Amino acid sequence: MKILHWPIIRIICLLLAISAGQPGFADGKGGILMMGDSMFSSNRLSRSSVADLLESALGKEVTDHSVPGARYFYNLPISGSLGLRLTSQFVPGAWDAIVVNGGGNDLLFGCGCGSCARMLNRLISTDGKRGAIPAYVAKLRQTGARVIYVGYLRNPGTNTPIKACRPAGDELDRRLAVLDALEPGMDFVALSDLVPNGDRSFHQQDMIHPSRKGSREIALRLALRLDPILGP
Repeated sequence: MKILHWPIIRIICLLLAISAGQPGFADGKGGILMMGDSMFSSNRLSRSSVADLLESALGKEVTDHSVPGARYFYNLPISGSLGLRLTSQFVPGAWDAIVVNGGGNDLLFGCGCGSCARMLNRLISTDGKRGAIPAYVAKLRQTGARVIYVGYLRNPGTNTPIKACRPAGDELDRRLAVLDALEPGMDFVALSDLVPNGDRSFHQQDMIHPSRKGSREIALRLALRLDPILGP
């Protein structure tokens, strides 16, 4: 599997590569492209990320460009071009499917998951027709690939640093489902029902990022959606 790791040393190496005129991402050559934030990139070191496990489940190559902390609205040019601006993670290619998540960091850092109506509207309007997410999905669909947009895990009903994000996350899911109904080439995969109430095993100790079990369960849900789409 093609993987991009993003510790500081990797970012420094990529900055050097760009200064030498080399691209930060390799050209896509088919298979599945995965883009997004730390929900996808977690557990890479143990080869138990969502991409690792999805590749095993489907038997198809997954190219993982997800970056921890990625968001739609990110203004710093260099680190943004290296994947912290989510839209920069895309590379052209003959992708069979593009799996993407995003928006959570915009809600967390942009409005503290509190008064988020303005940020939600910037991401996606109530009717699903406008905003950064519909625009990005439309761009991805122009490649001919099927787009799988993935929602976020919910906290298991315990006190966690992102407990306040649930209402904004629920509204984001609702709007993504509306977009799904409007866009025949997109499938929205919700994860809001994946974590049983009181079950902390789907998250790491920080109760924000998925544990290896959480990554596995996300990958299995995606595999069930992708398998009939991709075929043998």
